[in-house]
Amino acid sequence: MSQPSEATPAQPSIHPLEQQRRDNRAAAEALGLLPYGVRTDGLATLSDARAMHSPEADAAHAAEGKEPPAGFVDPRPMVRVAGRVMLHRDNGKLVWITLRDHTGDLQVAVSQKDASEQGFKLAKLTDLGDVIIAEGRLMKTRTGEVTVWATGLSPGAKCLVPPPEKHAGLSDAELRYRHRYVDMWATPETLRTFQLRSRLVAFIRRHLDGLGYTEVETPMLQALAGGAAARPFKTHMNALDMPLFLRIAPELYLKRLLVGGMPKVYEVNRNFRNEGLDRNHNPEFTMLELYHAFGDVETVMNMTETLVRESARMIAAASGLATDNASLRLPFGEISIDYGSPFVRVTYGELFKKATGVAHTDTPGVMALAAKHHIRTKNEKGQPLADVLVVNEVFEELAEPTLDPTRPTFITDYPSAISPLTRPKPSDPTLADRADLFIAGMEIAPHYTELNDPDIQSARFREQLAGLDDEESTFRTFDADFIHALKVGMPPAGGMGLGIDRLAMVLLNQRSIRDVVLFPLMRQE
Repeated sequence: MSQPSEATPAQPSIHPLEQQRRDNRAAAEALGLLPYGVRTDGLATLSDARAMHSPEADAAHAAEGKEPPAGFVDPRPMVRVAGRVMLHRDNGKLVWITLRDHTGDLQVAVSQKDASEQGFKLAKLTDLGDVIIAEGRLMKTRTGEVTVWATGLSPGAKCLVPPPEKHAGLSDAELRYRHRYVDMWATPETLRTFQLRSRLVAFIRRHLDGLGYTEVETPMLQALAGGAAARPFKTHMNALDMPLFLRIAPELYLKRLLVGGMPKVYEVNRNFRNEGLDRNHNPEFTMLELYHAFGDVETVMNMTETLVRESARMIAAASGLATDNASLRLPFGEISIDYGSPFVRVTYGELFKKATGVAHTDTPGVMALAAKHHIRTKNEKGQPLADVLVVNEVFEELAEPTLDPTRPTFITDYPSAISPLTRPKPSDPTLADRADLFIAGMEIAPHYTELNDPDIQSARFREQLAGLDDEESTFRTFDADFIHALKVGMPPAGGMGLGIDRLAMVLLNQRSIRDVVLFPLMRQE
């Protein structure tokens, strides 16, 4: 007897609960039904169907009694709806079903007297999680529940997997992320969050289009990893036998478009950074990146403040929260964030001194702070960090946490040495024309007056490359074509990059980036 191949996986055993569902599927097929449905036109959403209910029609029907005269036309609205079965109660000759779709829940009653024989038998075979289609007239039960009194029932899709035990939805966070398709129908709040996120992105696009910005698309596969200081994902193109990187930022391509004559450009883009994961970081994320020719950091700061405020207003309205021009607050965890008041603006140096009592230019004092608070002064290889990088480590550890989480805040005037793509301030070249927007303690969006002098930019690139180890030098490459573009001439410009995922977090009251990313990266099971 031949032996099975070791490469052939064993047939998995079927759980008794799944087998029961398979038996119900076979029974439905025996009735001549297609368990996975067919095209169905004329479907109403469950909320639209509920809104179609007419008390007057109910009253007119009731006035005719149990035996309406010949020729009587039932005035109650006829609807056809589809949804997933959330509740199922079999009372013998009457089966009660609660359906759910993306707009809410609606009750369906299937009686042996009024439903087709095939439809009533299907109701008996229906399991929680099945997708079904019901057709019938709208009415209210004695308990006041709007109900579809079904005359017909047909399958949409058989669910072979038992649903989450808790009616409220999945409680295990990892299962929610791994099986988002279950989380979305089991937990209405999850679906609502992603519907609002989609509306937020569409609103941002409409807002920018209305301001005269042009949306563009730039390469996601790049020969050089540039535009941000981050470790990229590497890949290889077989056709041209060349290494490529998934983009870490679209910045250098968008700036090329300013050179080409596009005055105001933006991209809602997917970026990829081969770094850590935490509640604020996902290796694959969405950003809005934007450039405004003949503008500066103030231009884009003002634009962002208005964009964020109006986005908050849209979310508040969509969530049914009452607001006015003087009061625009949205909850975030235990706090309430004020989007209606002017955003706070504070300089890097002011915040550093207020938080630590030491000036950020006082190198010995900063080093003492780093030692006292055990803040790193060396890189992963044990090499000393540049003084300005230690200053920024101290700033991030001690100064940023002192920001008022209830007030969106721009931190301005960063040290020029940590902002290599930013134009220095004319009044003080040691500072950069840069501002970072923080909301609820998270960095949401950096803003810049862009560096457009090709000689200074070339020198900055070379400074970045100096002293890199072999691994870093494989992707931190001098972008000669970008320097050539600057030599052609890029107009002065303001630029910004806004984290869509983080903005969605604060506006939609979600404490983890995984709760606003449909399919976050997870370790393989």
